[in-house]
Amino acid sequence: MKLSCCEWHYTTTHYSSEMAVWKALFLLFCILDCMEQSASLPVAQTNSLYLNCFKHTRSTRTRVQQLLGKYKEQQLGNGQFEDRSRHLKDLPSLSTEFYRWINLTEWERLHAAFWDMKTYWNMLEWKRIQLENEEKDQKMVQDARTTLTRNIRHIQLDLRDLISQVSTQMSSLRSSWKRPAAALAQTRLNPASRSRTVWDSRVEGYIILRDLDLYLTKLGLFFKEKGGKV
Repeated sequence: MKLSCCEWHYTTTHYSSEMAVWKALFLLFCILDCMEQSASLPVAQTNSLYLNCFKHTRSTRTRVQQLLGKYKEQQLGNGQFEDRSRHLKDLPSLSTEFYRWINLTEWERLHAAFWDMKTYWNMLEWKRIQLENEEKDQKMVQDARTTLTRNIRHIQLDLRDLISQVSTQMSSLRSSWKRPAAALAQTRLNPASRSRTVWDSRVEGYIILRDLDLYLTKLGLFFKEKGGKV
């Protein structure tokens, strides 16, 4: 069957239009695919960073728990010592309201974590210096107490690394974020909660480690949840 000139022209034009549409759709698909691939890289990097933060938090918490046990034995004379009624107002609050927490943005949670960990670092520094001064006052080096101060220093190093990781993630969310030059205080600390007796002073160290253990548990859950997202 032969086609007339008009019919042939219509068929050719229709075929060309259809091919143009398919080419446009194919090009759009390629563009979207490239965009998806380019977007997936930062997401993968972000997840990896959060997972690293989670692992670091978990290992730091293990150190804290081990030190807490030693501290209770050596400073309080009872490895099973527990006192949930006492708190230090210099430490970050652990009783964040659930609805307030879930409504915080990712940036706000990281920002809070940055400054909370800084506070714990400073409080550990205060307690470590206090223990070292007690050694000097007694004019003797006690192996047990020296081990405590050394372990406190190790935890401080862990916190410093974790603070750095959190700061890196904050920079990826807001390029304007600049980590404060003096993020970790090097000046003499003067906490508002001052001990009145030797026993109170020792209990303060217990409270710092106890709350840090609980705080790292909470922080680890946040990192794990963010790192597990696809």
